[in-house]
Amino acid sequence: MIISTRGRYALRVMLDLAENGNGEYIAMKKIAERQGISLKYLEQILPVLTQNNIIEGISGKGGGYRLTRKPDEYKVGEILRLTEGNLAPVACLQCNAEKCDRADTCPTLPMWTEFHNLVNQYFDSITLSSLIEQERFPHMEH
Repeated sequence: MIISTRGRYALRVMLDLAENGNGEYIAMKKIAERQGISLKYLEQILPVLTQNNIIEGISGKGGGYRLTRKPDEYKVGEILRLTEGNLAPVACLQCNAEKCDRADTCPTLPMWTEFHNLVNQYFDSITLSSLIEQERFPHMEH
């Protein structure tokens, strides 16, 4: 499983808003500068987040983006599933996948299912706040 640039950048945007927003709108240009992400790429990521009410945005002078919830109410898994579409390690576990003809006899399906559940549980146990505060990751430098 590889998390794409889109998923990683979405997390960086969300962390930037959590760390710098304080309820205020932050201009896309400021986020781009701080995070080293092109405006063009942000223009692809931010609509996905706003359409799903993860963040809200307003245009014009004083406009920008801000979180719709407190940082401790956002789970990394939610953001990754939204931007990646799915965290399934194999095609048969993807959302709306057709049942595989071998599913009833597949000796590896339980392993993949457990792995998929572990990945989702892990990412759902991490909030934006915990990444910012590094409670769970004291070995990481900030």
